[in-house]
Amino acid sequence: MDKFYFESFKTFFKIGAFTLGGGYAMIPIVESEVVDKHHWLTREEFLDIIAIAQSCPGVLAINMSVFIGYKLRKIPGAVCSMLGTALPSFVIILLIAMFFAQFKDNAVVESIFRGIRPAVVALIAVPTFSLARKANITLTTCWIPIAGALAIWLLGVNPVVIILLAGLGGYLYGKFVTPTES
Repeated sequence: MDKFYFESFKTFFKIGAFTLGGGYAMIPIVESEVVDKHHWLTREEFLDIIAIAQSCPGVLAINMSVFIGYKLRKIPGAVCSMLGTALPSFVIILLIAMFFAQFKDNAVVESIFRGIRPAVVALIAVPTFSLARKANITLTTCWIPIAGALAIWLLGVNPVVIILLAGLGGYLYGKFVTPTES
């Protein structure tokens, strides 16, 4: 049997088990494992997978693991990577659900969660800035994600509308503004 399946399951299990803060907090760890350590993808391929995974419904970490596994070993690779990512969270949530009633009003537990919340915000902010740099967002183009975020947050615009408008804008920019190579 191909060694990849065990290695990808182990890699994504480790990522799923030791990353707090959700999919965006996982991005630098997934990149480190998939691009730097195992060389399964190039940085450009990884950035493309993030863009695709974000635009698909579902959990970002699961989407990324499915796309990475599929790119490398089709459906068996996708299943193996996805199970590695999902299994730790499933087990942890199952254990929490079993014992939550016993510690939900505990002052120590409440304090711990109060301390974790700001750290999770930082874990989400770091990959956001890293992705912006890799996507070549500059001071001249930073208004685009800011305007999109404000439209969603303040005006209640549906994120799908923002994605469609950004895609249309990118297409029009590439077609009419960017000079084409002959």
